[in-house]
Amino acid sequence: MKCTSKRRTCFQRGVALLCAASLLFLLSGCGGKEIPLAYDPASEVSGFRIADDTAGTVAASFAQDLCVATGDVATDTASVDTEALTAAGLFDLNRHEVLYARNIHERLNPASLTKIMTAVVALKYGNTEDTITVTDEARITESGATLCGLETGDQLTLNQALHALLIASANDAAAAIAVHIGGSIEGFAELMNEEAVAIGATNSHFVNPHGLTADDHYVTAYDMYLIFNEALKYDLISEIIHMTSYETVYMDSAGNSKSLSFHTTNQYLNGTYKAPGQVTVIGGKTGTTSAAGSCLVLLARDTAGNPYISVILKATARDILYEQMTRLLNVIA
Repeated sequence: MKCTSKRRTCFQRGVALLCAASLLFLLSGCGGKEIPLAYDPASEVSGFRIADDTAGTVAASFAQDLCVATGDVATDTASVDTEALTAAGLFDLNRHEVLYARNIHERLNPASLTKIMTAVVALKYGNTEDTITVTDEARITESGATLCGLETGDQLTLNQALHALLIASANDAAAAIAVHIGGSIEGFAELMNEEAVAIGATNSHFVNPHGLTADDHYVTAYDMYLIFNEALKYDLISEIIHMTSYETVYMDSAGNSKSLSFHTTNQYLNGTYKAPGQVTVIGGKTGTTSAAGSCLVLLARDTAGNPYISVILKATARDILYEQMTRLLNVIA
């Protein structure tokens, strides 16, 4: 096919997502020529279409398999109380549609939803049978922080730590994972931010692996969809988020066995709250701090087995969080 110098460049208006410094677009209609396009995370442009005027050949958008929304998306059936929460989104994974969106691009504190990114980075760079030795840097001293009781010198596998991370939301497990994988909390945070950019969550920034309140640590509801969508590609994460409880044995510094037992913080899974009849909640991650409010991201399926991701950030209280999430899930037919 003959190339022509006359081309048009069309921009899909979208959110600031996907890719790092540049993207390479392959035009089959121009002899396989690669055209680099700079990517600016601050830009509202989220997808590019390069078309050959003579052939009508269009390169696929890099967001073609994702749900994309530039702003709020309303639905008559959601009835979400906009005064009770700050941001919310519902994403149809099969149809790549945003079914509901409210402030999904507003930067907010994610609390323990951070741990989803921690799990992604841990599985990308670590091995589940790796032995983690807890160091002083991994100790959490913040008052009120959720802990599983790890002490300096304790040894457990990455697999065990991931269960504590995602089921019990243990902050000390998050720190132990971070130091083991990244060499330090700061080193692991750098990996988190690199991975965020790689999957398109360019409107997020992490400074720790657990989500305890810190300056310059934030996500958006849309980025949480992207991060959780990436996490679900790992079978172990999909398995863990569905579990209601977990028991294991690990070793202290002297080689003595220590037991660990905990239950899920997801109140749909433990039966405290019920999802709408047409929806099955598979699992997800909770998060709560005074700065973040009550947060929740879920994977759910309809009666046909189709998957959906729902996200709520900064609800004013836990009971309100689940009440509003149930209303949001009602959008699923």
